[in-house]
Amino acid sequence: MTTGMEWMKAVSRLREQRLPGVLVTVLSVRGHAPREAGAKMVVSADGTWATVGGGNLEALAVERSRAMISSGSVEPEVIEIPLSDRAPYQHGVQCCGGEVKLLLEPLPVVPSVAIFGIGHVGLELARILARHDIELHLVDSRPDQLVTERMGVLDDAVANVHVHHVPVLPELVVGELPSGTHVLVMTHDHAEDAALCDAAIRRDDLATIGLIGSSAKWARFRRKLAEDGNPAEAIDRITTPIGLPGLAGKEPATIAVSVAAWLLHLFVAERNPAHREAKA
Repeated sequence: MTTGMEWMKAVSRLREQRLPGVLVTVLSVRGHAPREAGAKMVVSADGTWATVGGGNLEALAVERSRAMISSGSVEPEVIEIPLSDRAPYQHGVQCCGGEVKLLLEPLPVVPSVAIFGIGHVGLELARILARHDIELHLVDSRPDQLVTERMGVLDDAVANVHVHHVPVLPELVVGELPSGTHVLVMTHDHAEDAALCDAAIRRDDLATIGLIGSSAKWARFRRKLAEDGNPAEAIDRITTPIGLPGLAGKEPATIAVSVAAWLLHLFVAERNPAHREAKA
């Protein structure tokens, strides 16, 4: 395996496992250095793939990368490292005689969103969200909602789209979703919505649970969820209505824009270190 393939596979692996990392690139070299400009490696909290030259250079890159991962940094950094016996570090001396500039680019865990119900609103919402770098799960119990002809509007998606065909018990998909997923419940059937809400609040690691519908529908759901043994604090984790309060309109595209904007606000908050510390 070449190192080029190794770092690319590492980026894919971290994304699939929803683990943060840092991509380290040799940005420029002056004088002698162990690797040429363009060499790359990937660093995670407990692993490394490929190499930017080993020794003190690489040790410093790994140390700084892991500090970035620990702090949740999302901004790239450039560090300059002299390689001479007059620049000792705790990791030892590297006497190539040159100077290397490294670019450290965070590889954050991207947001995960699950839309249950790919009707008029769900499909419009999927079209908007698919333009963002996220994991997007689309779930519907009606096979005709997930046919190629309808899903074709997502062919140019930036998002990694996962289509779940579940004609029976779509609530089982809730248990398979990644931790930290934003769940949106907007199916064609109130009984299905209720079952999905019940499954979602029984997980304590979902980011948000949003339900579309009227206040009368929510009043019925609250009673049913309580009768099924769910505590009030769990039920209160469901947000309804969803979307921006000031954006009126019942057209599917308008509702979808409102819900997408609400979610994008949440994504920004999740990237904010103060938000992460508050949740911890």
